[in-house]
Amino acid sequence: MIPLTWEIASRGLTEAGRILVMLAVGVAVIEALAYLILHKWLKLKNALPFMLMLPAFIAVVALVIYPFLFNLQLAFSNMSMYRFKEFSVGLSYGIQNFLDVFRAPVLQNVTFAQLLLRTVVWTAVNVFFHVLGGLFLAILLNRPLRGKAIYRTLLTIPWAIPQVIAALAWKNEFHYQYGFINVLLQKLGFAPVQWLSDPKWAFVAVIIVNIWLGIPFMMVIILGGLQSISPDYYDAAQIDGASGFQQFRAITMPLLKPVLTPAIILGVVWTFNNFNVIYLITKGGPMEGTDILVTSLYKAVFEFYRYGFGAAYSTVILIILLIFTWIYLKVTKGMGEVADA
Repeated sequence: MIPLTWEIASRGLTEAGRILVMLAVGVAVIEALAYLILHKWLKLKNALPFMLMLPAFIAVVALVIYPFLFNLQLAFSNMSMYRFKEFSVGLSYGIQNFLDVFRAPVLQNVTFAQLLLRTVVWTAVNVFFHVLGGLFLAILLNRPLRGKAIYRTLLTIPWAIPQVIAALAWKNEFHYQYGFINVLLQKLGFAPVQWLSDPKWAFVAVIIVNIWLGIPFMMVIILGGLQSISPDYYDAAQIDGASGFQQFRAITMPLLKPVLTPAIILGVVWTFNNFNVIYLITKGGPMEGTDILVTSLYKAVFEFYRYGFGAAYSTVILIILLIFTWIYLKVTKGMGEVADA
């Protein structure tokens, strides 16, 4: 068993080494061609910046722009499991796919409106407690405290642990008979809860796990913002007789806005598209009761093989996130604050 495992690992390392060598050779060839064309033939003054940007530009085109354009093509196609190689592309297929997103069940029973509402609740609750918990812990860690480095390290452990390991560990803790949470509830005199069998409690369970995972990120971001605020503001406020709450409202929160704005946007996007926690703990069940937009998208594509529909569905999710980001920046004037900072 051990020799076989070692042989598989060595083959994987060898293949990874070959890929890295090929990438290095490819970048070198691209840079050499760019040097000849831009510097020697065209004799551009800014040849060096273009040469340095070229590999990154090619990577962005290959890994972001091309897949996005191909996804749009699939959204206007009739590709499915039965038309995987010979599919047609046309405006009528695109209109049909986009209409099906809103009027037909996305999976077996759940509709887009139900999934959108559940995703909004999932995102709002998680981000609210991420920001609230992160702000509370950051304020505590920003004060003079003995052993502060140890506390910081311990509090970032949930963020440092891979989500797959954390989610599977939490899944065991929600076990009805042997999970720690139900054992603790019984010790306190409460009845055990069907965490993974009842749709409502399963949704509460995945929210608890995601809150636990997301607070450390907000804590680190907000703590960095707090440490950038000059103590002179607080000294002047204390001289004027401002209370702690008044200092928090008039100094801390306005000066944290340039930090909180991008952090909240990132938190919303990541939570809105958080696939790992829900799929690893409940797989969207029971009875599709914990599915959100992104998990239902995965099922529609990889379990029901609705490729054209899935491409249109993913485009709708992208549009929703773009609209939210635009509205949030408009309302909070966040980018102006960031630019001024």
